[in-house]
Amino acid sequence: MSGISTKGEKHLVLAAGRAHPVLAQEVASELGIDLLPMDAWDFANGEIYVRYGESVRGADVFVLQAHPAPLNNWLVEHLIMVDALKRASAKRITAIAPSYPYARQDKKHRGREPISARLVADLYRTAGIDRMISVDLHAPQVQGYFDGPVDHLMAMPILSGYVKEHYGDEDLCVVSPDAGRIAVAEKWAKVLGSVPLAFIHKSRDPKKPNQAVAKRVIGNVSGKTCILVDDMIDTAGTIVQAVEALKENGANSVVVATTHPIFSDPATERLRNADIREVICTNTLPIPEEKKFETLTQLSIAPLLARAIRAVFDDGSVTSLFDGDV
Repeated sequence: MSGISTKGEKHLVLAAGRAHPVLAQEVASELGIDLLPMDAWDFANGEIYVRYGESVRGADVFVLQAHPAPLNNWLVEHLIMVDALKRASAKRITAIAPSYPYARQDKKHRGREPISARLVADLYRTAGIDRMISVDLHAPQVQGYFDGPVDHLMAMPILSGYVKEHYGDEDLCVVSPDAGRIAVAEKWAKVLGSVPLAFIHKSRDPKKPNQAVAKRVIGNVSGKTCILVDDMIDTAGTIVQAVEALKENGANSVVVATTHPIFSDPATERLRNADIREVICTNTLPIPEEKKFETLTQLSIAPLLARAIRAVFDDGSVTSLFDGDV
C-alpha cells in the first residue's frame, strides 16, 4: 500500500525524488508502505516535470529528496514536487532534506555576500511546505530561518553505535576537526564513555572555498585511537590534514566518522591514500560506485528518518531524535 491511514482519517504518504532511490526505498520499507507513484523527467532544456500517479487530497505527505551533485537540479526538483503536492490539495507537506542544501552558507563572512541557507528556506516555504526534517545541519541556527517547525535529527547514535561496537575496547579519544565542532565532539565523548577530547586548531581563508590549514592539535592523542568527527566531508582536504596532524602527534590510528559524504573530487583519492583506518558515514547522500573505497563503511539513515516520520504523523515527540538519545 502507498500510505498509512488512522481511525481519524489521517493518511500518511511518502513521496521521493530521483536523487537517491535506494534511501527512499529503505525508508518506505521501514514504514511498511509503498512510495507514492510519480512520473518525472527532464525536458531538453533541463526543465523538470513532475506528476503524481495517485490522489493526495487531504493526505499528510512526506516528500524526501537527497541533494548530491548536481545539487541545484535536485533542489529544484524537490521544490517542484512540493508545489505539485500543494496544488493537489495535500493537507500537510513535510519536506525531508537529509543533507540540507546550501547549509554552509548560513551567515555573512564579508560584505555583499548572500545568506543562501536562508534563501533556500524561503524557497521551501514559498513552494508550500509546512515542516522541514533534516539531519545534522551544518549550523543549528538554520532552524531559525523557517517560520514553521524544523525537526533537526542527529545521526550520532547510528555512527557512535558502530564505533562502540568495533572500537569500544580501545583507548579512544574524540577529535573535533576545528573549534566550531567542539560541542558535537563533546556529545560524542560522553556517548563513548566519557573519553578524552581534542581538537585541531586550523585557519581558513573565506576567499578560498574548500581550503583550510590544520595548524596544531590541542589535547593529548598520543597512543590513542582517534575518532575524528565532522558533519560532512566535501573535498576531504580538511580531514586529511587533521589526520596528518594527529599522526604527527603520536595517534595510534585515526577513524573518521561523518554524516554527509559529499565526496567532491578529489575526496576519494585523498581518503584512499591517507593513513585512515576507516571512514564511517551515513547514506544521507548516495555514493557512486566509482567513489567508494576499501576502508569506507556507509550506514543507513533510513531507520532514523522513519522514526521521525512516524512521530510527526502521530503527533508524538521527536525530542529524543534531536538530542541524539537512542
